[in-house]
Amino acid sequence: MIFGRRKRAATETLDQLDEVLADEEGATVEAEGETPPSQADDALARAEKQASEWDAAFGRDEGPFDVEEVDLEADADEVTRIDFGSLIVTPFEGMTMQLQMNRQTEAVQAILVGDGESALELSVFAGPARTSLAPEVRSDIIAATARQKGRVQLAEGPFGAELRRMLPVTDAEGKQGMHVSRTWLVPGPGWLLRGVVMGRATLETTNEDAQLKLTEFFSNVVVRRDGRPQAPGSLLPLVVPQKPTED
Repeated sequence: MIFGRRKRAATETLDQLDEVLADEEGATVEAEGETPPSQADDALARAEKQASEWDAAFGRDEGPFDVEEVDLEADADEVTRIDFGSLIVTPFEGMTMQLQMNRQTEAVQAILVGDGESALELSVFAGPARTSLAPEVRSDIIAATARQKGRVQLAEGPFGAELRRMLPVTDAEGKQGMHVSRTWLVPGPGWLLRGVVMGRATLETTNEDAQLKLTEFFSNVVVRRDGRPQAPGSLLPLVVPQKPTED
């Protein structure tokens, strides 16, 4: 952690299950073909219970943080940070960064950072003040994956329950392939932070070197939720920073 901690905050279904089962030991199991309703209900209950346990075990003691939980000026740390309004991020050495924009509104929707081998898409959403939006979002991701005839697994990741997806894609030349990603969902007071990991870090989940830069970057994210009311699930506004700030 690269800034002082002010105070500790605690936060705590899956409506549809098509190709995801979670066994009692916490491993992931994939169901092939059509799942009878009774089996789907049983699998859903087990998956929901397992995901909740993983999320509860994670907490947020080491980040990501709400802006009210940290002191960015503690000890004059002189760390360079980039302020996007709703998100404050800390660059790492060799990091690449792109802003993903809405073409119609020209609003910043997400931040894409990379370490040369892997990438992380970062976005933040409005959420309930005292409960987690993560189960509902997981449900939506599972349903969307099923519609696209992809494969998805529920697994324990560095930030609680994570979704590992494989989606069929076709390139410009008509060649078919698979797009592989991992999705991290971390709830905070009035927000939900989402990270979508691509590249080497999705293929080598047990390789700490492949994960290190992106997991540390995600852990150091600070969310600034303003007091304006927003519907749960709506994107929190991001702004193009004028320049990095040094505290």
